[in-house]
Amino acid sequence: MKLGRASVAAWLVSLTNASRAEYGFDLPQPQSSVAQTAYDLHVIVLWVCLIIFAVVFGAMFYALFKHRRSLGHAAHPFHESTTVEVIWTLVPILILVGLAWPATQAVLAQKDTGNPDLTVKVTGYQWKWEYDYLQEGVRYMSNIATPRAQIDNQAAKGEHYLLEVDEPLVVPVGKKVRVLLTSNDVIHAWWVPALGVKQDAIPGFIRDTWFRADGVGTFRGQCAELCGVNHAFMPIVVEVKSPDDYQTWLADKKQRLVAAQAAGASAADKTWSDAELRARGEQVYLANCAACHQPDGQGIPNVFPALGGSKVVTGPAGNHLMVVLNGRPGTAMAAFKEQLDDLELAAVVSYQRTAWGNAGGTVQPAAVKAMRQ
Repeated sequence: MKLGRASVAAWLVSLTNASRAEYGFDLPQPQSSVAQTAYDLHVIVLWVCLIIFAVVFGAMFYALFKHRRSLGHAAHPFHESTTVEVIWTLVPILILVGLAWPATQAVLAQKDTGNPDLTVKVTGYQWKWEYDYLQEGVRYMSNIATPRAQIDNQAAKGEHYLLEVDEPLVVPVGKKVRVLLTSNDVIHAWWVPALGVKQDAIPGFIRDTWFRADGVGTFRGQCAELCGVNHAFMPIVVEVKSPDDYQTWLADKKQRLVAAQAAGASAADKTWSDAELRARGEQVYLANCAACHQPDGQGIPNVFPALGGSKVVTGPAGNHLMVVLNGRPGTAMAAFKEQLDDLELAAVVSYQRTAWGNAGGTVQPAAVKAMRQ
């Protein structure tokens, strides 16, 4: 019985699927057409390599065993064979062309970002992601949610250690999602293996990729570019929902964002006590600053400066606030004016100025609002 190329490929893939089910190791289960194509190519190339290995080394070991000196065989001089040279030149060429054809089709499919159902701009920061639904007016930050106690080995590791976030990217199932990628500081890479998507986020450039999830579920990934000391602490979580559940989530998200903006606006006009600012500021600091400057404010020597006793932190509040708002160009100190609201900025600056023995005093949200303007 003769088998076509597609039948052979399907048979090879089925063998690997059976192996994966039995032994529990392999690439992640594909959850999109692009991921499935990449997985199928991986399997086919793996079997081609295995066949080449078996043929080449099988012939070599057979010759060594059957024609060894102990059986009375003697070495004979011989000259090149044009036929053999043509064969071992043509065979690799045919193999490479045979593999290049489906690989090229897969790459072209990966780059086809046209006619999306949804477009999301993803911006990488050290060390978090920002998701901006351009057609919906929804924008939010996604931070790692693994408790600090687990990271510091003070508590048992959770099931999704370093792969959990406070705000995942939410998309509808079966819809083509175009992802526009850029970075605010250094090169990052947005990578979700199960969805077959991986693209670098480069400062000053907009690059794009796409995916279409085949089923609902939660799929996890990470930054795949060495982007700094906390590279391992910027996970990616994509939640794929049914169309109805997605619309429900979107409506709720819009309401919560509007409420948060209203609360932030009113907070800027309220006078907060020092205790309230310090308490809220500690939460903001642990979520946004502790990765670099450390929870105890002592920083990392020769990498990130200590905040305890810092001239900036203990100096004029306006200078301190300016650094937090706009960052320091050319350094890892990012600008937080887009990431935090007036209350959060005032709180974190107040916490820094009153913690670790500092006596710089607190800052009200109204001062932040005025400086923004």
